[in-house]
Amino acid sequence: MLELNPVLTGLRTYPFVRLGEARRRLEAEGVDVIDFGIGEPREETPPFIRQALVDAIEPLSAYPLAEGLPELREAAARWVGTRFGVALDPATEVVPTLGAKEAIFSLAQVVGPGKVALTVPGYPVAERGALFAHREVVELPLRAPDFLPDLDAVPWDELALLWLNYPNNPTAATAPPEFYARAAALALAHDVVLASDEAYSELWFEGEAPASALQVPDRANVLALHTLSKRSSMPGYRSGFVAGDARLVAGLKSFRPNVGVAPQTFVQRAAVAAWSDEQHVEDVRRVYRAKREALLPALLEAGLRPAGGHASFFLWLAIPDGWSGSEAFAMALLDEGMVVAPGAYFGPAGEGYVRVALVPTLARCREAAERLSRWRAAPR
Repeated sequence: MLELNPVLTGLRTYPFVRLGEARRRLEAEGVDVIDFGIGEPREETPPFIRQALVDAIEPLSAYPLAEGLPELREAAARWVGTRFGVALDPATEVVPTLGAKEAIFSLAQVVGPGKVALTVPGYPVAERGALFAHREVVELPLRAPDFLPDLDAVPWDELALLWLNYPNNPTAATAPPEFYARAAALALAHDVVLASDEAYSELWFEGEAPASALQVPDRANVLALHTLSKRSSMPGYRSGFVAGDARLVAGLKSFRPNVGVAPQTFVQRAAVAAWSDEQHVEDVRRVYRAKREALLPALLEAGLRPAGGHASFFLWLAIPDGWSGSEAFAMALLDEGMVVAPGAYFGPAGEGYVRVALVPTLARCREAAERLSRWRAAPR
């Protein structure tokens, strides 16, 4: 009998697959569905980025180098310098990636022996990558009000890799610079890699711009991952980069040719254009702020309570009292043609919450607010 990898067969169904199946069932029944469940940006990619990609298509299509175009590494380093005040060597401290997801999944295959710690509730890819690398996973709970892990509770001596993710998915919380500095110092003292998924760093609605792990006094053992998917509305381009400790970046450069995940050259040239412009990013923030302002009051009127932070394009909300769980609440909203992600989909620590992704258009967010104003579901 043919057998598959037991890690694969033992995985739970990817939670967002379940959301997609529920949506398709409703649409087959003729229901007009507004989907706040999956965090996929649906804003148009700016025209100048699309044009840069078209202009970069050449008659001869060569394999891209795993280390990426020098122009892209330089553009990423310039952006980090401008945005975070950190000077990076583009030749040794930056490597382009096929978005952030593949780099998050594969990092556990690159670092030395030990367990992988990650925060919960959280983005499931870091855990799945650790399991496929045959690493034991340590869960670090995030709790209100700050949704930061307790660094004193981390089993540092057992770890190879600690994952952080701020602005956080799903809680929308941010991490202050002093938290990154302490985490990096502890990681270095115990020879642990500190990896920071910063995919949502350019989306925030209150306070100062989110910080980066790259701003710590000593970047030894530190990596940060950035992507254009949210910042520049480019999810289908699959373009990002990893930056930080030159030794770790060199390890990634050695690993990546084996798995063939270098971005296409024409995508890299479009990414150069995207990292080199900030006006379109300000426009993106303005759109998400308008969506938040249109929808959040209606969600609160429906009995949900704000529980997370003020960054990313997610709202992390506590469900009203009396409901049996986050999935029951989400199913009740589904009956009204609105998809939200139950907090339980992100692990047991997410129970009691729902995540709302502000990805439908502004008009659809306003329509959802109108539906919510008429919604009177009894707890179940």
